[in-house]
Amino acid sequence: MARSFSWFLFDNNPAADYLLLMPVALQPPPKSRPTAPAVEPLENGDRLTAKEFLRRYQTMPQVKKAELIEGIVYMGSPVRLTQHAEPDNLIQTWLGYYAARTPGTRCATNATDRLDVDNVPQPDALLRLLPECGGRSHVDTEGYLAGPAELVAEVAASSASLDWNDKLRVYRRAGVLEYLVWRTVEKQFDWLLLDEEEYRPNSPDAQGLIHSRAFPGLSLDAAALLDLNTARVLDALEASLRSPAHAAFAARLRETGKL
Repeated sequence: MARSFSWFLFDNNPAADYLLLMPVALQPPPKSRPTAPAVEPLENGDRLTAKEFLRRYQTMPQVKKAELIEGIVYMGSPVRLTQHAEPDNLIQTWLGYYAARTPGTRCATNATDRLDVDNVPQPDALLRLLPECGGRSHVDTEGYLAGPAELVAEVAASSASLDWNDKLRVYRRAGVLEYLVWRTVEKQFDWLLLDEEEYRPNSPDAQGLIHSRAFPGLSLDAAALLDLNTARVLDALEASLRSPAHAAFAARLRETGKL
């Protein structure tokens, strides 16, 4: 049965009686809806699975870089111009130019990569073959990269960094074929090739150029790179892109991927 409440007012006019205001039906208070539990933010040092890491990361759009390495969360620090931002831009320009000239390849910047249940790195740069061209990585249903790219590049401050230690082991175990680490403070650049489950140095040739094994035509003037000389880096790459080896590789990718 509905309940109601009436409110009477007394009028000072002796000829008047009590005034009855509009009755108001009493309604039970609305039931409170259960609120979803708040998602805990990512914190440096958290130990999480890949699924939980990504769940939390997706709720923090203000965070531009976070990685899960061997089950531990690492979050990016402020980026210095000369130690990271400018070197990173040069690496991106170099790899991007190669991908633009090579069908069946893709270059990406700071892409979250789901490698396994304990490792979701976000490398500074990567170069990959499309799956239809023999690549081992793919884009999953949530839009993340899954699986190892053929080539990964990281800009690190020094040999004490995460990139030169734990991440190196993670990429090696995942089967990343070529791992490039530019240690800007120490002015060192290392290009490592995966050989029998170990990373071995890829040494420059007599002209000071380092050549990719997975991507014919991808060559680097290491000295120009360390000098941040973008023009010389791209000149060396352009010359290599005109080589018969790159032409044959591009033709093979077009045929394999029906590009």
